[in-house]
Amino acid sequence: MTQEFWEYLQHLVDSSQIVFDHPKGSTHKRFLSNPYPVNYGYLNGTTSVDSGGVDIWMGTLGEKKVVGALCTVDLLKRDTELKIIYDCTEEEIHAIVEYVNFDKMRALCIKRFA
Repeated sequence: MTQEFWEYLQHLVDSSQIVFDHPKGSTHKRFLSNPYPVNYGYLNGTTSVDSGGVDIWMGTLGEKKVVGALCTVDLLKRDTELKIIYDCTEEEIHAIVEYVNFDKMRALCIKRFA
């Protein structure tokens, strides 16, 4: 069942257009001193809890695969979300986790082991 979860996430990414609205190095309008460590965006044509597209972090691994997911709790927005980690190296995953665990948000990182 666990493997099937990752396969479904992979299918969702493979069948979607990725839109990067926050390229690596850019900043969020509320957090100007905290640049995005990798490209961040969403899967066009999908829906998440915030009524936007499913969020995705994309790194430079070069394998075009889902390597993990973040489960987030945001006390400012008062929501929780699942964010896909795609094509990221271990160093990029670490940088993403550090980035997300900032201010009023916390995240649990679930890595894919296959």
